[in-house]
Formats: sequence, structure tokens, C-alpha cells
Amino acid sequence: MVTFQRSSQQDGPAPTQRSQAKETRRKALLTAAAGLFAADGFNRVSLEDLGAAAGVSGPAVYRHFPGKQAVLAELLLSVSRNLLDGGRTVVSEAADAEAALRGLVEFHVDFALSNPDVIRVQDRDFSNLSDADQAEVRTLQRNYVELWVGVLGELHPDTDPAELRVRAHAAFGLINSTPHSVRHHGRRMAVKSARPILERMALAALTVR
Repeated sequence: MVTFQRSSQQDGPAPTQRSQAKETRRKALLTAAAGLFAADGFNRVSLEDLGAAAGVSGPAVYRHFPGKQAVLAELLLSVSRNLLDGGRTVVSEAADAEAALRGLVEFHVDFALSNPDVIRVQDRDFSNLSDADQAEVRTLQRNYVELWVGVLGELHPDTDPAELRVRAHAAFGLINSTPHSVRHHGRRMAVKSARPILERMALAALTVR
């Protein structure tokens, strides 16, 4: 299941039961969208499909999102924000660059194993976002890459940053593609088994001399 959170939340009054219920339905719609968009593609899924999968009527979807494109935007923007925020937390709490890299790999492997549907939607339906949303997603993702490049630069100070970006993207490709491809070859890889394999392979790719 995809885990979503609002970015830049501020302390305030405790949420009411009504607001909690609304937020629960919103999250259910995003989770349903991830699964449906991944299975059928953005253009083949209707608002009625989303509502039915989330347990609400089609028109009720408009209480949470102005349209289907807004659902896609929130899906991909939420994930991109969470990746960047989570990665920054990992780096800030690490004792050194080596620990930071291990933490980033573990963090990204956990993301990929938990969210194969969202990764598929990003790969296939990114072009269905508005130009403004595409630009925001790209900025968030670029900042996430640069977070990795900064850590790699501390470990490989004599390596060109362009090469470090290639390493980071290669690691993302390895980690992001494996859970989905294994699942769709007839066997769902158990998270417990997949995690150490992906972590070792990603670290090897990132640290090879």
C-alpha cells in the first residue's frame, strides 16, 4: 500500500472526526489510483472507476480532487516530496558519508518494494501531468538525485559529479525495476528476500572503483 503524507504540515488544532474521515477517503482514492493507473493506464481509468475502488461514488471524488489529472498530480507529487524529505532526514541523521549512503539505499529499497505501482505510473503516465506539475516533479526528483550525488562526492572526491549522477540513476533503475518485474513474471518476491539482494547490488554499483 502506498503511504502518503501532506508536506509542510504545521501544528494546529486536533483534527475533527469529519476531517479525519475526509483525509482517510482522500488517501483511499490515491491508493486506488496507484493500483488502477498501474494496471490499466491513466487514460483508461475513469473517475467512476476510482470512486468504486475507493468505496465512494464517482461524483464524490470531486469533493477531494477537481479531476482525474489532479489525482495523478497528487499521487506523483506526494511520492516525490516524500522521497526528498525522507532522503534528507536519512542524511541529516547519519554519522558519516558511508552511513548516509547505506541509509539512502535502505530507504530507497524500502520505497521501491512498498510502491511498485507508483513507480509504474511515474514511468508510463508522467506525460499526462500538466506542464507545471511535470516541472515540479522534475525539480523534486532532481533535488533527490543531488542529495545522493553530494553523499557520493564525499566518498569519491576525485570523481566527476556527472559520473556520480550516472551511478545514482543506475542504482535507481536497478532498485525501481526489480520488484515490479519479478512480480509480473509469475512470482511475487517476498520483501524479506528481495531487500538484502537489492541493497547489496545497489551499494556495489554505487561504490565500485
